[in-house]
Amino acid sequence: MTDPVATAPVPRASVLQIAAYVGGEHKLPGVNRVIKLSSNEGAFGPPPGAIAAFTKVAAEIHRYPDGGSVELRRALGARYGLDADRIVCGTGSDELITHLCHIYGGAGTDILMSMHGFTMYQIAGTYAGSRVIKVPEQNLTTDVDAMLAAVTPETTIVFVAHPNNPTGSLLPQSELRRLRDGLPAHVLLAIDSAYAEYVEAAEYDAGAALVDAGDNTIMLRTFSKVFGLGGMRVGWAYGPAAVIDAINRVRGVFNVNIAAQAAALAALAEPGWVEKCRAHNTEWRAKLAAAITAAGVKVWPTEGNFLLTDFGTAERAKAADAHLRSHGIIVRAMASYDLPQCLRITVGTAEECGLVADAVAGFMRSQA
Repeated sequence: MTDPVATAPVPRASVLQIAAYVGGEHKLPGVNRVIKLSSNEGAFGPPPGAIAAFTKVAAEIHRYPDGGSVELRRALGARYGLDADRIVCGTGSDELITHLCHIYGGAGTDILMSMHGFTMYQIAGTYAGSRVIKVPEQNLTTDVDAMLAAVTPETTIVFVAHPNNPTGSLLPQSELRRLRDGLPAHVLLAIDSAYAEYVEAAEYDAGAALVDAGDNTIMLRTFSKVFGLGGMRVGWAYGPAAVIDAINRVRGVFNVNIAAQAAALAALAEPGWVEKCRAHNTEWRAKLAAAITAAGVKVWPTEGNFLLTDFGTAERAKAADAHLRSHGIIVRAMASYDLPQCLRITVGTAEECGLVADAVAGFMRSQA
């Protein structure tokens, strides 16, 4: 029913509850060289082949793209051993998250996420009209027992980032399986594995095994991290045929643009790219964590390409952020994730890691 006294269009109340997503900053006034470590972008940028493919397709940008991303889906299926017909591509995985919330959520439904999970789950779920419930964690890790206890007849989706952003924590495969087994059959488990390529754990599975085990799990992936295509906005999902069919019914007809498809195809085909990036991340993540720890700052265990650094208090974290900015280094404050005492720092190049380590050590000396 419309409001008879309204003098302008009125958004749904749930929309006005949303705090707009704020991306990582990339500029600092008066600073010539900015080191951006706020968005977990790949340390080496895009693969050379992706840059070449992007450049080559420039003369074709007046053409509509393949609306089904057929060639890209086939390449993904071949790379990861998946059925291409059960893959859907999106304008980043954010688009797919939003579609899932609208398809399976809505007024009268509950969507569950962990307390410090990726904020897009809350934004998309609230936008869809669902009640989004943040479930307490254990040691900044998804608590399976708490998640299962929070399930009600109104629950329709459970989001789990695997590994989680911004905490970097990773549920063991046995715990992720226990979560799936404990959820009602009608509840969709959405496993968001944006950082899958950085995980070294031998037992790790990004979600495909649980997708294949039933009809109620979907795996979300992205080209924005290890493949260095954050600016192109390419994500994808692998799921049950019925879930993929539902997404295809509502997604944008040409949702992945022609340049993005070309760059993603080339990135997938870049020889040794993932291995190079993973090896660098594993080495420098450990070195940077050790240096920051030695400076007197707690670093939470992480499986991503970032560190969650804990300065103990919100005031000290804010001061550390200001100190880093004074050195041209932009990291991510975590107050919006209910972690005001923390800063999230992307693992950059070897040089960038060294500069961050020196800046953090200098800040901690100033606090002594």
